[in-house]
Order: sequence, then C-alpha cells, then structure tokens
Amino acid sequence: MKIENLSLLSSRARLILATVVLVLTAATIWAVAYVWQTAPSRHIVLASGLEDGLLHQHARRYIEILARSGVTVEERITNGPGDNLKLLQDPNSGVDIGFTQGGIVQASDADNVVMLASLYYVPLWIFYRKTEPLNYVNELRDRRVAVGASGSGARSLSESVFALNGLSPDNVNMQPLSNLAALVALRGGDVDAAIFVDGADNPAVWNALRDPKLSLFNFARADAYRRRLNFISTLKLPSGVIDLADNIPEKEVELIGTKEMLAARRGLHPALVHLLVDAAREIHGRQGLFEDAGEFPGTTQVDLPVSADADQHRRFGRTFLYQYLPFWIAALAERAAIILLPLAAILFPLFHYLPQLVRWHVRSRIFRWYGELALLERDVAARTGKLPIDTWLADLARIEEAVARIHTPTGFASEAYTLREHIGLVRRAITARDNVLPAAAAPRNAGKA
Repeated sequence: MKIENLSLLSSRARLILATVVLVLTAATIWAVAYVWQTAPSRHIVLASGLEDGLLHQHARRYIEILARSGVTVEERITNGPGDNLKLLQDPNSGVDIGFTQGGIVQASDADNVVMLASLYYVPLWIFYRKTEPLNYVNELRDRRVAVGASGSGARSLSESVFALNGLSPDNVNMQPLSNLAALVALRGGDVDAAIFVDGADNPAVWNALRDPKLSLFNFARADAYRRRLNFISTLKLPSGVIDLADNIPEKEVELIGTKEMLAARRGLHPALVHLLVDAAREIHGRQGLFEDAGEFPGTTQVDLPVSADADQHRRFGRTFLYQYLPFWIAALAERAAIILLPLAAILFPLFHYLPQLVRWHVRSRIFRWYGELALLERDVAARTGKLPIDTWLADLARIEEAVARIHTPTGFASEAYTLREHIGLVRRAITARDNVLPAAAAPRNAGKA
C-alpha cells in the first residue's frame, strides 16, 4: 500500500466521524427547537357574545377552567355566533376560538375553521303578546319583530327560518334588538314579537317564559323544518318543566333549534384542543332541559368540519401523560415523543456504531504511521547497492515527530508505545546497514592492493 493511500484512509475516517457527530448535533438541535416552537401557547383569544347572554357566562367558565392549567383566555365581546365565525375566518383578527352555531355557514365556506365540539341545544324562541295569537311563522308578515343584532345567533337562525316562510326585510320590519332590550321592547309594545336563540337560562328567555302576558310560539310543523334544514333539531319543552308549581309552560311546546358549538381556527395546538374539550365536558356535560346527561360535548358534525384531535380526545379521553403529569410538562413530553421516537429509530444505529468509529479513527491515526514505518522497514531490508541512509533517517525522524504529536487516549496507549518501540527497531536496522557496508567493502579493497 502506498503512503498516499494510507493518508487518504485516515482522512476518510476523520471525515466519517465528523459527519456522524455533525448529524447527531444537528438532529438534537432541530428536535429541541421543534419541540420548543410547537409548544402550546399560554394565551388564546375567545370570541363570546353579548354581555347579557349565556355565551358571555360560558366564556367566564372557560377562562376559569383553563387558568388551572396555566392558559390565559382573553374574552372578545361580540354580537354572537355570526360575528365570531367571521373573526375565526379572518387570519388577522387575533381570535383563536369562538362560540358559533349551526346554520351560519356551510362547511365548504369555512376551510380554515373547525368544530371542536357541539355544546348544547339552542332553541329558536319566538315570544309574542297573548292578545295577538300566532299559529304559523308566516303570520309575522308586516309585523315588527326583534330579530337580534347583526351577527347574533338569533339573527342568523331567524333569517334561515324566515326564508322558508317567504319572509324578508321587504315584508317584515326587523328590529336589531337582542336579549333584554328585545324583551323590554316586546313588553312595551314597540315590537309585536321577539326572537331569541339561546338556552333557557338566558335571562331574557327565562323572564319571558314566566311573563303571563306573553306566549311562546309552538312549532306545530317542527319536523318540516328539520327535513328542510340539516342543521335544525326538533325539541320539546315539556309541560311544567320551567316551573311545576306554576305549571310553566301550561302544555308541551314543540320547538326547533340548532346546536351551539365551540369552533377554532384550524391548526390550534392539539394540547389546547384537549383542554377545551375537557372544559366543555365539565361545563356542558350535565343534563339540561333539552339535553341528556353526557350527550354533550359531541363531535357529530353539525355543519363545520370536525377537528380530528377533538374527536379522538372525546372518544378516548386523556393520554397517560396528561393523567399523571402537569399540563405543560405533559404537552412538551408528548411533542417530544412524537419527534424523538422516529428520530431515535434513525440515530440509534449511529450511536451503536459510534464507539467503533471512534476506535477506528484513533487507530487509523496510529496505524497510518505503522504503515509508513513498515514500508520504510521493508525498503531498509531489501535495498541493495548504494543505500539512501540519510533519506531513511529523515523519513524515520518525520515519522517519529508525527507520532509524538498524536494525542492518544489511555485505552490506546499500548499501541502507541509499541509503535515507538518499532521506530527504535527500524533505526537500529538502518544503523546496522550503515555499519555493514564499510566492513564488507574493506576486504575487496585489500585484495586489489
């Protein structure tokens, strides 16, 4: 083997070792950076609804529950579900999650918004004065109706129902009044009917149900609405369910409604999705006037596409990490596992062979000079004629100087010591060849004399 080839072998060993170390370092840095960058945010913005509605009350509960895990929820007061959906669709709004309801938008029009869970039923309540009885929705034609503020759930759902009954702003005097303001207007005679879309715990709805001067509209054709609008649910308000002592309502009332939903911008961190679904279960999982215990939160599609993370969490619950570790530690551990396990499968063989590469690298630095020394020793033993003693000694000095500069780990000290001993043997061999030549030449010179 030529000396140039030995040098190339050593350089190649160093290059391979350096590459392995570089890959391990880069992979570690990338994994740490990925886990850190993909950690869940500690601050999210929730679009709720009007201050005198249930959505504002629910928002306060979410703020309280997520604070236990160190997540700050900032509430954004809005007119309701319609406004909230627009904010979620606007990438510059800063809103991460919001309450919305069925019937506001089609799934094809909300690619960047997903439903985390449906929360409860929201009936369409139509109240009117008993002196002006209503049997059908189309009898609201040419009347003054409080339909809720623009962007509210009442406005969105009433417009869908009105359209089926041939009602529009052209033949209905629609007043943008919501909740308590609408109830005051109805009681004062400023409007002929008031529409609410919220739970029965809404203060305006609760007071209207108990007002003896007001009647609640009965949807005798409720099934027809459900057949025409896929986001509509048919609901029954049993007799006496509001107040058994006062028999409110006096008889069972057929209602239609939809589902309130918690929606999020697509891409919300899975750990935050899990927190929100757990909070929804705590807040909305009990039995209600229209809901069975455990019926909500649900992930059956209403109209928005359903978050896969939310659906999986609702069905299978918390993972092992979240059951036994604090939220932030569990979140980081989960993300770390997702990236580090596949990475470990790739890097484990490198770790396995790294000690062998290190041994190969260290030995290659020693064996390179063994190779050069062996070539020199062979030349010393086989050369005839005029001997290049000075060249041999210069090569030997160069090898000895290079070996002296090698930093050898303790585990390879014996090999380095043997190499230095071998250098001494070659030096003695050169000296012997140098002494043999004059002694061999003397008798030949004497004979000629």
